[in-house]
Formats: sequence, C-alpha cells, structure tokens
Amino acid sequence: MTIHREGYLIIGITAILLIGINLLALQLPVWLETLIALLSAGFFLLVLQFFRHPRRPLPAADNRLVYAPADGKIVVIEEAYEPEYFQDKRLQISIFMSPLNVHVNRNPVSGVVKYKQHHPGKYLVAWHPKSSTENERTTVVLHNGSTDILLRQIAGAVARRIRNYLQPGQPVVQGTEMGFIKFGSRVDVFLPLNAEVQVRIGQAVKGNEDVLAKLLG
Repeated sequence: MTIHREGYLIIGITAILLIGINLLALQLPVWLETLIALLSAGFFLLVLQFFRHPRRPLPAADNRLVYAPADGKIVVIEEAYEPEYFQDKRLQISIFMSPLNVHVNRNPVSGVVKYKQHHPGKYLVAWHPKSSTENERTTVVLHNGSTDILLRQIAGAVARRIRNYLQPGQPVVQGTEMGFIKFGSRVDVFLPLNAEVQVRIGQAVKGNEDVLAKLLG
C-alpha cells in the first residue's frame, strides 16, 4: 500500500495544521488536550486513507473483459442515450465512489485514446440522474482494437477535483492508471449494447479485480 501523489500536498498541509493546533492545545486542560490529539490523529488517518493507492495486478489481461475502472458500488445498469460522443444508445454501467473508497481510476481495457474532453459544470450529488450531463466531468474514449469504450469521470457534491492523465492518441494498457477523483464521486462506462454484463445493481466492485462486462465480437 502506498500513498497516491495527488495526496502529497493535502497531506502535508493537513499535518502542518494539525501540529499547530496540537501545539496550541498544550495550554489547555490535559483532558481537552488529549481529546484534541485523538481527534487530530483520527482526522489525519481519514485523510491518509482518502489517498491510499493499493497495488492491483490484473487477475488476467484480456481485452474482451472490461474491468471496473474504480472502486465503489454499481448504481446504474441500463441502456441509455449517450449524447456527447456516440450519439446513440449504449449500455451504461455506473460506479458510485464514496469517500471511503480508493479513488484511483484505472484503464478497463488496453487500446488507444481516441477522444478526451473536460466539461465544467455543477456539483450535484453523484447519484442524481442529471449528474452525468450537468456536473463537472471528463470524458475519455478508448478504442480497444475492435470497439470504442467511453469512460466519464464525474464530480459530485464533495468531489471537485478530477484528474485525468490520458491524452488523445496515447496507447494505454489495461489496468494502468487513468486518473484520480479526489474524495470520491462517480464513473460511468458506456459499452456496446451486446456486451454481457457481469455485475448487478448494488454490488461492490474493485478496480482491476471485478469484471463489469464481457465484449462480444
């Protein structure tokens, strides 16, 4: 287990602030000083876990398998119109990332980046039906050699920092880092309609471990 680079600055600032608070607390009664120290330690551990970066080797590299790009809970499995890139119906699978989940986003397939676009927007709660089209978001399309797969990182009411490390034309390898959403939110995946879904609503999934769907043809 390591700490993701996106957390270095925030962790450093948090540590300095908490040290300052605890130094000031030395002038308070012992019971209050102890309480502040315990609360500070708990808060610091919470911040640390936000930025944990577990090593996740793929069980099996297979471009017919679409691995979960994020840790979280499956909240949407449905046919949906995708207006930005495909402009037709696709199979949508959405993963909600809570603040307690790992926030690293990973490439679900190998291929080439065909499209990338960042959109400013609102900060509705991530499970809101309109969050996919109205919230701040970054859309990426990967071509795996036979089909296009669209990934959309969506900010939420708390998560307001989307990072995406991909660029158009860049080759990517299944299971490697795609980006990071600070403090959780949601990732939508749009697949061909004939993809075989391997998950169910409400299921907890982990990036690079659980398969969302199997591609046919």
